[in-house]
Amino acid sequence: MRLSRRHETRVLSGLSGVGSCGVEREFLHGVGTARRILPQYASVFRTAEGNTTFYGLPSAETVARWAMEAPEDFRFCFKFPRAISHEQQLDGGAEAETRRFFERLAPLAGRCGPFFLQLHESFSANRLETLRTFLEKLPNDFTYAVEVRHRDFFDGAEKEQALDRVLGEACVDRVNFDPRGLFATQATDDFTRDAVRKKPRVPVRFTAIGARPFVRFVGDPEIEKNATIFEEWAAILARWIKEGRTPYFFVHHPDDGLAPAMARSLHRRVYARDPAVREPPIWPSENDRSSAAQLDLF
Repeated sequence: MRLSRRHETRVLSGLSGVGSCGVEREFLHGVGTARRILPQYASVFRTAEGNTTFYGLPSAETVARWAMEAPEDFRFCFKFPRAISHEQQLDGGAEAETRRFFERLAPLAGRCGPFFLQLHESFSANRLETLRTFLEKLPNDFTYAVEVRHRDFFDGAEKEQALDRVLGEACVDRVNFDPRGLFATQATDDFTRDAVRKKPRVPVRFTAIGARPFVRFVGDPEIEKNATIFEEWAAILARWIKEGRTPYFFVHHPDDGLAPAMARSLHRRVYARDPAVREPPIWPSENDRSSAAQLDLF
């Protein structure tokens, strides 16, 4: 019996962006173009990190195309522009930049998951009131998640607790960033060396403050070596689902072309623990191969 869409979306998993799925790596059907990638991606994943908005706002035409192509139950998790989070650090002209950000994405209002605010690594506990003020001014129509990188927020004590209180009072989730798989590997290729250089080495957290726990996972490039960590996350995700939460889990591979396979590895483990979560979907390219095989029978 086919599960209802309500049950299918109890956990939303995705990649670091729609364009990261590696069209040349047997994930998509045929030769990918910008106008065909999103519908195929959304047939497998229910969400995507909108990392491109960190670097600049998409054109109005691009936003309109996304609104047309994305299924109603698809959720974009757009990243706040760096002009807000890193250059202004929530001060100065951040309010005007934030207003422009939401105005540009307004046509996608019904397809937005948590907006993702990644704070600069220098943003410390001394600036929690700045964060509180910024969060209080955000539109109430949307949900949000905040990623911190300063060591203050990983002390397991007063400063970290203060952060979690600020987020809880604002009904904002905390991003759980897990780079354990990446930093456990020996970087032997350019993709992995680049990821090791760029990603922050922070302690992992398993924090669920609100209704939408948010996880960003960066794994060992050898997918099978992430098995133990994935089993741990599958148990946590199953618990969050049982508590009535809707987790968002984003999988990053040093080589974006292999991220879909890594995400499937996690999805299978979650499905094994909670069959109410939809079965890992067939990839668009696999549908092609299946159709071709059936034709060969004739």
